[in-house]
Amino acid sequence: MHQTTNTILMIRPVHFRMNEQTAVNNYFQEDLDLKNSEINTKAQAEFDAFVEKLRAVGVNVIVEDDDKLNDTPDSIFPNNWVSFHENGDVALYPMFAENRRKERREELLDRLEEEGFEITNIVDYTSAEEDHFFLEGTGSIIMDRVNKKAYCALSPRADEELFIEFCEDFDYFPVIFTAYQTVDDERLPIYHTNVMMCLAETFAVICLDSIDDKKERKNVVQHLKKDGKEVIAITESQMHSFAGNMLQVRGADEKRYLAMSKAAHDSLTSLQISKLSMHCEMLYSDLETIETCGGGSARCMMAEVFLPEAE
Repeated sequence: MHQTTNTILMIRPVHFRMNEQTAVNNYFQEDLDLKNSEINTKAQAEFDAFVEKLRAVGVNVIVEDDDKLNDTPDSIFPNNWVSFHENGDVALYPMFAENRRKERREELLDRLEEEGFEITNIVDYTSAEEDHFFLEGTGSIIMDRVNKKAYCALSPRADEELFIEFCEDFDYFPVIFTAYQTVDDERLPIYHTNVMMCLAETFAVICLDSIDDKKERKNVVQHLKKDGKEVIAITESQMHSFAGNMLQVRGADEKRYLAMSKAAHDSLTSLQISKLSMHCEMLYSDLETIETCGGGSARCMMAEVFLPEAE
């Protein structure tokens, strides 16, 4: 069982813009005073530069273009609707925003099979949408694949019962808490766990200040430390620069990289950078347009492929 993979699926946007349907509870999104076509062009340039940097260090990036007909402004964040597992399972997740449900495309699974990966089983949670229950993939669920634990910050996009069902199906121990951010002087749930927490092989980057309940915070830290992770805490303001939205990936010769945005990297202190550098090299790219309009960053753009290779 591995915590990191060398293969990433990424979706190149064709209609990227601020998604009005997700803005209701994604407080990271902001509108840009630009035409949608300009926003999409900028997002494509940021996407291409990021892919190039990943490929340059030996990460196998499978890029698929978004489908023009679907009008899916958030398709650049595929990690929310699908996850790929080492036993050949693929999980499909129920999405909060109706216009994000069209992001689930069967031809993307076909593409992975064409690339030599084996899919043996599809675990489909999407019928929960009919009852207005949601669990948005590895946005909501942070998996410790080696220690078989899953971390989840509950929110309108992460239902507790669905999360527990996922943990039973995939044999993970659930670690449940709620993470908050301050919006207009009010503490509101953070929409996705992966903006406040990143779990790598030997460390975790986490905004502990966002877990208001002291017992929950202590529980999360205990689990991480028990599994030998160095806990590197970030502040709420660093979280708003997407310093929690990072992903450790494997490049050439099994070398580990921590992928993040330039904004995330720029927000880190020299002490945090030196701590992270003890574990792996950092790789960062400017994702300003994607972060501003999409309210998501580097980690959200990468769907990790852990599927076995076909015989």
